Amino acid sequence: MLNAAAMPPIFYDTHAHLDSPDFAADLPGLVERAAAAGITRIISIGTDLDSSRRAIELAEKFHAVYAAAGWHPNDAVTAPEDFRAELRALAQHPKVVAIGETGLDYYRLPTAAGGSGGTAEDDARAKAKQAAALQQQLEVAAVLGLNCIIHQRGDCLEDTLALLRPFAGRVRFVFHCFVGTPAEAERIRGIGGLVSFTGIATFKNGETVRASAAAEPELMLETDAPFLAPVPYRGKRCEPAYVREIATAVAQARGCTLEELSALTCATAHKFFPKLA
Repeated sequence: MLNAAAMPPIFYDTHAHLDSPDFAADLPGLVERAAAAGITRIISIGTDLDSSRRAIELAEKFHAVYAAAGWHPNDAVTAPEDFRAELRALAQHPKVVAIGETGLDYYRLPTAAGGSGGTAEDDARAKAKQAAALQQQLEVAAVLGLNCIIHQRGDCLEDTLALLRPFAGRVRFVFHCFVGTPAEAERIRGIGGLVSFTGIATFKNGETVRASAAAEPELMLETDAPFLAPVPYRGKRCEPAYVREIATAVAQARGCTLEELSALTCATAHKFFPKLA
């Protein structure tokens, strides 16, 4: 039976954006609340070179915080033609545990539902920039022996897998904020990848996410803070302490205890992020 013990099982928040302005006023309190909830490690994710530098600064400031360095697909249009040298330099920091987040996002293409308007030619340019940015980050990851945090949104799973396959065996991938089906997760496992789950696992309409979480042999948990706060905080600012609610929902979906889920997700995180102390 699941319960909230005085000494809660340990979990990690493997994906949060701690450099967000939403957290500027209370970062020390945020880290303390996470620790009180049993969240002992937080990975702050870079979305461009400046964001990656800020993530590293936070990792230097807080013992529980680590960093990932990367360039988000939604920001790829502003990326230099070649940023591999700068990214490689950042990623050699001892507390940088992965490259990312990187990937493809067709939901926010200019003509798509989440876009701001444009033409088919604008879509093609955006896709090309996203693919080039992902390719560069995969190359850096392979050279440094790091794994990649993948963002995949919109109808782009096939294109994402096609770009990742040549690196299978050299780089592992985690599809963060996974909302796909168990069959899609199985395809990701087929190239040596895995998936990670957010507060969507607690949503009333999150049946598919819970089904995928129940079926995975390996998985990780994350908040994507400040976004996607789980129930009962939905609609409010998310923070790493809320991994506790996500873990409860995933454990219920899997029919296991929080202690069992803690052991699985922490072991998966240490295997995927070898630099995670």
